[in-house]
Amino acid sequence: MMKQINPFLWSQRLTTNGLVGAFFYLMISALPIGAQAERIKDIANVAGIRDNQLMGYGIVVGLDGTGDVSPLTTQGIISAMIQLGVKLPPGVNLNAKNIAGVAVTAVLPPFAQQGQTLDVTVSSLGSAKSLRGGTLLMTALKGADGAIYAMAQGNLLVGGAGASAGGSSVTVNHLNAGRIAAGATVEKTVDVAVGQGDTVALELREADFTTASRVVSAINSRFGQNTAAAMNGRVIMVRAPMDYDNRVGFLSDLQSLTVKTADNIAKVVLNGRTGSVVMNQSVTVKECAIAHGNLSVVISTNNEVSQPGAFSSGQTAGVSNSQIDITAQPGLVVRLPNSVLLADVVKALNSIGATPQDLLAILQAMKAAGSLNAELEII
Repeated sequence: MMKQINPFLWSQRLTTNGLVGAFFYLMISALPIGAQAERIKDIANVAGIRDNQLMGYGIVVGLDGTGDVSPLTTQGIISAMIQLGVKLPPGVNLNAKNIAGVAVTAVLPPFAQQGQTLDVTVSSLGSAKSLRGGTLLMTALKGADGAIYAMAQGNLLVGGAGASAGGSSVTVNHLNAGRIAAGATVEKTVDVAVGQGDTVALELREADFTTASRVVSAINSRFGQNTAAAMNGRVIMVRAPMDYDNRVGFLSDLQSLTVKTADNIAKVVLNGRTGSVVMNQSVTVKECAIAHGNLSVVISTNNEVSQPGAFSSGQTAGVSNSQIDITAQPGLVVRLPNSVLLADVVKALNSIGATPQDLLAILQAMKAAGSLNAELEII
């Protein structure tokens, strides 16, 4: 059992540096201990059943002067007008800021049929300030093979707001991207090769030989021996029993089986841009010593005015008096004992008084010293 921490005592440490430990404690309390039983549908996919990405170039109209006048947008609107039978005079210069060139993306799910609707995402390609209030003109969405699989059109919903006046502006959320719920209609289907042949391939989302072996055992225990066989740590071949009349019912029963998954690989994920540090429950440390200190540099400037005396030929001038103070706090050497619980690891690191940015460097140094039993992943 994981050693419990008194939440009241922990809350007393919510200082600037103690926030790191409090954050980790909240995550630890939600983490499971040991292997967990999960459904096969949650850890594996049926081979051949997949999404397909769609993309197209479109024009958004009806903007309130927040569009763009790039050559790409001008060419797009001219092409759209020609397709509608509108002939523009030669050399016409479209300078309307109520239009914008956009990229339209959508995901075509497996087994999608003609007439089914899809949600689409619309993103600005040019210098448009906002797509709020715009309408997407009919846009063809193509797959990787260049074929048209859906047509999109509709009014955009932008989850943001902005205003500007007198050289000042304010923006809430992102204004250059929006969504159209059910904004695309499927025009072409994708054949999915499921239900053909004698076998079905399961693909684990995370390759692991232990999990693959347990999945095979669970399937054979439910449907009989020699029903499933693992090809490797990811792919499992399954043969449908003869007493099943249809493949859909067999796959439904197969995906509902529960399997005890293997323990997670010890991993620490570091995000250098945000200073986030996330550890899973398998992380342990070996005995080591860590020295941690802070160096602060403070620069203060006092701006004054030098005023010359009366009847002198001097001129009034500004004077800047700068003062630089460097403070080096003494380094704190902390001994970390061997630990097998993530709670102890977090308590030990938090005792140093390290901020999340400091932890990035400390954990990398511990890994280089061989004291951190975990895989480091920097994102």
